[in-house]
Amino acid sequence: MSEAENILNINKPVNTLNTNKLSIKLKSIIKYLILICISAALLFPVVYMVTNSFMSSREILRSYSAISGGNSESAVESDSSTKVPETPSITFKLIPQKVDLMQYYNVLLRKPKFLVMFWNSIRLTIPIVIGQIIVATLAAYAFSKLKFPFSDKIFFLYIIMMMMPFQVTLVPNYIMLKNLNLLGSYWAIILPGAFATFGVFLLRQFMMYIPDDYCEAAKIDGAGYLKAFFSVVLPQCKGALASLAILVFIDNWNMVEQPLIFLENELMHPLSIFLSRINEQEIGIAFACGILYMIPTLLVFLYGENYFIEGIELSGIK
Repeated sequence: MSEAENILNINKPVNTLNTNKLSIKLKSIIKYLILICISAALLFPVVYMVTNSFMSSREILRSYSAISGGNSESAVESDSSTKVPETPSITFKLIPQKVDLMQYYNVLLRKPKFLVMFWNSIRLTIPIVIGQIIVATLAAYAFSKLKFPFSDKIFFLYIIMMMMPFQVTLVPNYIMLKNLNLLGSYWAIILPGAFATFGVFLLRQFMMYIPDDYCEAAKIDGAGYLKAFFSVVLPQCKGALASLAILVFIDNWNMVEQPLIFLENELMHPLSIFLSRINEQEIGIAFACGILYMIPTLLVFLYGENYFIEGIELSGIK
């Protein structure tokens, strides 16, 4: 075999290796580009809302005259430099012409009803989160560690109730709350939310992973059911409790149907009601309200992110 042939045979594996590395790099680049595009598409509404919250009321009414019913003309007619569109239209603008904090000033100082609605959201959500954690931990402990007749059948009913949408249980809840004279009060929303079935299912799945030997050892040491629950089971459920608190908070923070049906007084409605039905009188401060409404959810998730991931993994939820 000639020297040239030997050189070619030696270079073949090297060329093949370089080709494989190049293909791997190309696949990685394509994968990251796809992920970047998906992330940008998901983050665009948030970025759009943040930038629009710094627009002036005049610019918002001019850009979204179709949403405001064409009433932007009266709001901008005093400004000779502003051209009012002849027909209502929507102009999507990512960058404002001029940074203006008037939206936040209106929400926080001039129109306190939005702060009242924000406070209503807190008054509804926090008691539901606390109530569901208390009820769900006790019920999940009973279903996972205690032996009593028909426990599996009762838990199966819990699963069926969890799979039912809100509209299915609306009429029974309304009739029951009416008979209890709770319609029109916050208890009409807090009580059904505190006794929701999802928390029982999530914590029961988590507690099933806790060995029964721990509870048996506590009983041998003289601990009863409650002491074993507080000293053995509950300390190991921090991740699941954090996951439940985050999920329940987000779900109830964004509630719309329950307040509309069970609360007749609009002054008792949460801020989510306003964000779900923006009208022409308040289109100018919708973006600022959206930012303020989003902050508690982000803080709750960022603070409990690690516990949330741990709780979901160990509970077996996919």
